[in-house]
Amino acid sequence: MSGQRIPGEVAETARKRLAAAAEDLDSNRVAGLLMELAGQSGVGPVWDEVCVPLLTGQAGRSAPEVAVEHALSEGIRTGLDVLHRSPRAPLPPSGVLLAGAEQEHHCLGLHVLAAALREQRRGALLLGPALPWAALSSAVRRARPHTVIVWSQTPVTGRAYRLVRLGRDFPAVRVFGAGPGWIEELPAPAARLTSLTAAAAVCQLPS
Repeated sequence: MSGQRIPGEVAETARKRLAAAAEDLDSNRVAGLLMELAGQSGVGPVWDEVCVPLLTGQAGRSAPEVAVEHALSEGIRTGLDVLHRSPRAPLPPSGVLLAGAEQEHHCLGLHVLAAALREQRRGALLLGPALPWAALSSAVRRARPHTVIVWSQTPVTGRAYRLVRLGRDFPAVRVFGAGPGWIEELPAPAARLTSLTAAAAVCQLPS
């Protein structure tokens, strides 16, 4: 995950190209452009300087225009999922588990983190959105990760007591909440992540 910033004019041109593809409802073109950009500048800078401003700008669209937002987010997700992926590569043991909180269907941030970790040649087990808490506990027992990151987009799904209970049930596992849905203070043993850089850092194998 490169730390280099994208020049302003380059980022603006990239945003315009992605926006045009989304307006055409061409999520495949969005995915291709995303892969091209991330290959040149790295996942982190492309997400922070191109994707986030674009996605933020989608807020307030009228109902008939929501399809454009969906084309943009779906194209970004598809491009991220293909990026640096080697389907036959085994997941490293004692790794990272990523999942959306129960009833949480918006987990684009986890796809960004998974792509950033693959970029660094580190794997992660991404179990997708809306994973029930019981299923997450079962997955932790089976996969034995050293770190678990649970994404919540809204306070409806960001239930701090659930995350804290998960951390207490698995004291050897580091448990984090990511996304804007965690508005409550997360007492130990859980903790909150506020940026992609911070999330990638905590996914390092603990010493």
